[in-house]
Amino acid sequence: MPAPERIPSRGLTEAGLRTLLAEGELTVLGQVRGASNAVLYCTVAYEGEQRPCVYKPVAGEQPLWDFPDGTLAQREVAAYEISEATGWGLVPPTVLREGPYGEGMCQLWIEADEADGSAGASGADEAHGLPPLLALVEGEEPGNGWKAVGFAEVGEGKTALLVHADDPRLRRLAVLDAVINNGDRKGGHLLPAPGGRLYGIDHGVTFNADDKLRTLLWGWAGEPLTTEAVEVLDRLSAGLEQGGGLATRLGELITPAELDALRARVEDLRSSGRHPQPSGEWPAIPWPPV
Repeated sequence: MPAPERIPSRGLTEAGLRTLLAEGELTVLGQVRGASNAVLYCTVAYEGEQRPCVYKPVAGEQPLWDFPDGTLAQREVAAYEISEATGWGLVPPTVLREGPYGEGMCQLWIEADEADGSAGASGADEAHGLPPLLALVEGEEPGNGWKAVGFAEVGEGKTALLVHADDPRLRRLAVLDAVINNGDRKGGHLLPAPGGRLYGIDHGVTFNADDKLRTLLWGWAGEPLTTEAVEVLDRLSAGLEQGGGLATRLGELITPAELDALRARVEDLRSSGRHPQPSGEWPAIPWPPV
């Protein structure tokens, strides 16, 4: 797809980026292939600023039997709202707006820093093209700096241990996923960015009232939450109280039952003080995992 024209940037705050995404002129440059729903690569320009972005129109969404209410676009924006409320900034700036093909989600495009990845995993098999922060290793132990996910077939009847980095950024994302009930945390949804930032993308299948957590980030399952995570959950709990600003914004994006379930998940995490574990009632890892 064509690269967007570069316009000198004067630097924008998070609020400025949201304004750019919400008010700017969207120009569609191409379509991101391989997605089950319409994903359009665009530029958005406003008052002399221009950025690449992703626009996912509601009209391009495929119906899902287990998400009959609302839209995937609304859930993506709700995930951003929660991310911002944590203070971790794990989801790129995301807004709901009108575009060339109707209402949809518009999100800042993040160019992944491929250098921030799996270098250093003991016995890593680089031939499988895993995204950053994931690796396949020989043996039954993940090695220092890595957390085990499970065994994966690698061809010719062989298996290898799939691991993810023991990285505090990933650990925060694992907490976020537990809160928003992410049913599709694939490896390709992890985007290390320049400057040491880590972003998670593709949050359309989240906030279900039923437990749907499917993720590659099970390395901390059952372990105590960090002090930082407990403090974040306390803030989320306060923000989700009836009449709170966060609860009001989310009430425009997800159903009352889903908002109640969100509150319950936060309280369950606060009560247990631990990362959740797979329920065993369905596959815990999304397919395909990458």
